Amino acid sequence: MKNSVFFNFLFLLLLKHKSKHIAIFIISILIVFLISSVLFISNSLKKEVFFTLENQSDFVIQKINSGKTLDIPTSWIDDFSSINGVTNTQARVYGSYYFMPENVYFTIIGIDLFEENTNLKELLKTLNISEFLQSDSMIIGNGIKKIFDKYHYFNSYDFKLFNNETTNVKIFKDLPKESNLVANDLIIMDINLAKKILNIKEDEASDIILNVPNNLERQNIKEQLILRHPNIRILQKENLKKEYENMFNYKGGIFLVLFIVVIFTFILILYQRYSMISSSDKKEIGILKAVGWSIKDIIKLKIIENFIVGFMAFIIGVIISYIFVFILNAPILKNIFIGFSNIQNDFVLNPSVDFTTIVTLFLFFIIPFLSAVLIPVWKISVIDANESMK
Repeated sequence: MKNSVFFNFLFLLLLKHKSKHIAIFIISILIVFLISSVLFISNSLKKEVFFTLENQSDFVIQKINSGKTLDIPTSWIDDFSSINGVTNTQARVYGSYYFMPENVYFTIIGIDLFEENTNLKELLKTLNISEFLQSDSMIIGNGIKKIFDKYHYFNSYDFKLFNNETTNVKIFKDLPKESNLVANDLIIMDINLAKKILNIKEDEASDIILNVPNNLERQNIKEQLILRHPNIRILQKENLKKEYENMFNYKGGIFLVLFIVVIFTFILILYQRYSMISSSDKKEIGILKAVGWSIKDIIKLKIIENFIVGFMAFIIGVIISYIFVFILNAPILKNIFIGFSNIQNDFVLNPSVDFTTIVTLFLFFIIPFLSAVLIPVWKISVIDANESMK
């Protein structure tokens, strides 16, 4: 049998059976669209979060008492810096500020602009430090800007202090929307101003961060830190990465289980659909066998016919998913992964496609798809030609 004749007949058959395949085609697109959207969102968030964590310090040290986090003395910086293998030891100041009109909390971060701050170095490259320090100033996230604009705080905002006084802080600039995932509710200001607003003493900080360049020394240095100050909690960057990865895997796993249930149900429906041998199917097989087609050729024809249907459904489902996630920004669905924050977060999902995952998804979809078709097709192809033509 010539290949050209075979494929010409195949495409004619697809056109003839288009009404038969349309329902399966649409359902397949929906299934692929949903699971692809979940994978695209998960990969994009993972990439963004892990990139942010990669720029964080190796250790975060907090002072604790009876499980409660307390402000840490800045004098401990010298203690930690004196340990061999420890570099870039800095104090961090941060905390929550309650905004009563909206019943939400802002996250205030204080930075020392004269220290090398690896976590915010990209921001500081474009920041005019002398102009920023001319008056009490702040840089705000996109979500906070929307709230301030709503209440007409266009140029500055009066923060209420713990002694019931207020301090006016100028809005220096707002962060781009692209940073919303990690900076939507952030207020960045000078470290001394942050201490004043958050009621932190001058000789204290929220926590202390430090780096340990040699991976092999980290466990040893962790033990030395605890020996010097036993009332501390040490958070390692590697552990934070694992926690975030577990969170994404857990939420993605829920969708994967749902996908398996849906695909299994779909395959059963597909099998039942193709098991119903109509008179037209019998007559078609009878004609093919009468003109010399073998059982092998008939099975090959039917398998390729359904492979094209499944493959086209998969491609269209992935394309629609890509548009939904990375162009339309996955409305509603993306919030399942990050939860609903206290400030509405309209973050942008940056394109991130793992082709290995796409190939794996294709195999998980197409193999059960074709398997559900194979047995009914064989049952049709072994029908006696004379019986089929009756």
